[in-house]
Amino acid sequence: QVHMVESGGGLVQAGGSLRLSCDASGRTFGTYSMAWFRQAPGKEREFVAGISRRGFTTWYGDSVKGRFAISRDNGKNTVYLQMNSLKPEDTAVYYCAADVGDAVQREARRFEYWGQGTQVTVSS
Repeated sequence: QVHMVESGGGLVQAGGSLRLSCDASGRTFGTYSMAWFRQAPGKEREFVAGISRRGFTTWYGDSVKGRFAISRDNGKNTVYLQMNSLKPEDTAVYYCAADVGDAVQREARRFEYWGQGTQVTVSS
């Protein structure tokens, strides 16, 4: 089992940047593929980015491709989401998620463990 806490959210102007962090507990962090999802009010949870267990493979949602970058440091049990060129439509609660498998997944139901989320607000 893995417990995760997100941080780094906040208020930023359009065009700005933020870096989210997800700190995970447990010695088995490197056995999980990780992902970031987001959920805006009144909308379904949306896949943002994923990364394989060792970080060799990454994949992104179409709406963030080219602007966001996911990375991980297994020595620190942390996964990051660097968000650049932020837009008001990126406003949402951002969640970190873990999957015991190592396949490319984009569906929220495939991820077994979730953090509590961190709010990102982008003003126009």
